[in-house]
Amino acid sequence: MATLEVECPVCEEILELDDQDRAQLEVGDVIVCDSCNAEMEVTRNGEGEDFELELLGVLTTCPNCGEEFDVTEDMLAAAPVVEGVDGEVVSIVDCPHCRARIELAFESDEQEDAPQL
Repeated sequence: MATLEVECPVCEEILELDDQDRAQLEVGDVIVCDSCNAEMEVTRNGEGEDFELELLGVLTTCPNCGEEFDVTEDMLAAAPVVEGVDGEVVSIVDCPHCRARIELAFESDEQEDAPQL
């Protein structure tokens, strides 16, 4: 059974899809990365290596209200970028639920990359 390896565009984790997994996927379906919770839409699912995903957003939890929301590329593009307290460059996004202003950065650790609030 052939396995297709797809790299997550956010954390670069390798997602493995076997023939059975791919047979169940249709264009428009969403795959969520187990490592960073990035949501990707299947935009092409043909034969062999003919497979494409488009990043929809990264699911995160607001530290203020505890509600989950997607951080999208458009949200990040519109977000101001500042230097955080620890000197790290962060994006400031608003929680869509409580409007709290959140410093968001993607940090690496030895096990995985994940959005850190």
